[in-house]
Amino acid sequence: MPDTRTAAGTPAARQAGGARRGPHMVSGRATGVLIAGLAAALVAVTIAAISIGSVNLPAGAVWRVVGAHVTGASSPDPLRDQVIWEIRTPRVLVAALAGAGLSVAGVALQALVRNPLADPYVLGVSAGASLGAVLVISFGAAALGGIGVTGAAFTTAVLSVLAVYALAQRGGRLLDSRLVLAGVAVGYLCSAATSYVQLQVNPAELQGLMFWLMGSVAGAAWSDLGLPAAVIAACTAFLLLQGRNMNALMAGDDAAAGLGTSVQALRISLLVIASLLTATCVSVVGGIGFVGLMVPHAARFLVGADHRRVLPVASLAGAVFLVAVDIAARTADRPNELPIGIFTTGLGVPFFLWLLRRRPGGAH
Repeated sequence: MPDTRTAAGTPAARQAGGARRGPHMVSGRATGVLIAGLAAALVAVTIAAISIGSVNLPAGAVWRVVGAHVTGASSPDPLRDQVIWEIRTPRVLVAALAGAGLSVAGVALQALVRNPLADPYVLGVSAGASLGAVLVISFGAAALGGIGVTGAAFTTAVLSVLAVYALAQRGGRLLDSRLVLAGVAVGYLCSAATSYVQLQVNPAELQGLMFWLMGSVAGAAWSDLGLPAAVIAACTAFLLLQGRNMNALMAGDDAAAGLGTSVQALRISLLVIASLLTATCVSVVGGIGFVGLMVPHAARFLVGADHRRVLPVASLAGAVFLVAVDIAARTADRPNELPIGIFTTGLGVPFFLWLLRRRPGGAH
């Protein structure tokens, strides 16, 4: 078996240190234009999402109310002010943060296991995080030693991904062919435990809990924004600093070690970051699946495999995507509101099957 630890300048080293060569749409300076375009799209879809609801409001009214709060001026219409600023704006911002966080978590997990089929939902991380959150929501902080919803979700998310990681190994080596199967098994186990917890809940609370488990940003408040924003910003910044090492990891453990990357430390870091991002998002918006699978693939299609480009594009694209999905959830069956998870799963399952079918031998 040939030694894969190659010197700098060889094809494997160039692949590890930067973007892997392959078909993608945008490169060079155009990447900055793409990021600016995604930022503009996020602003546009945010204004649209705030405007659309049970009562549609003109975009001009949205700008006036938001502008009044930003500048400290008094709002001209108290009723519109309450609808726009107190109800819709935090909801839309939470959706954008969750979309960005889940997308970045997907990028981290796919780098961790070197498998494009990996995401928090497929690997059972979301189901594990949901179990911890539901335990605390249903029985209080005492259910898991006094920790809050986010702490409980993080703890069970880490335990879930560790179980998947252990089950997918054989002889000390990670077998990608077993990864998805292990993720599905752990996810089902956590879902079964969550279902048992639901049976113990007061029937009056069950409907709201089930709606939350399917993913929803209904009822989001300004107080829900601080922690997710800080966690997602910090985790994304850390991953951007590790972008070159993540590129090296995708070339293989031996190649990464030969280029000076501490493989074990990087894997632990990616594990913790992905679990923390997933737990933070799940604790706020519930179980929303497949965002971390679809968006990273779209980002790589646009800018290639270099994580220093994939991460900012995936975070912005994920934010735009989930805000747009929330608009669909609010308008598809007016005046009723549907869980976001219905739409992301409806899009994600065909995408997953297509991805599985086009990969030779399945996941590898």
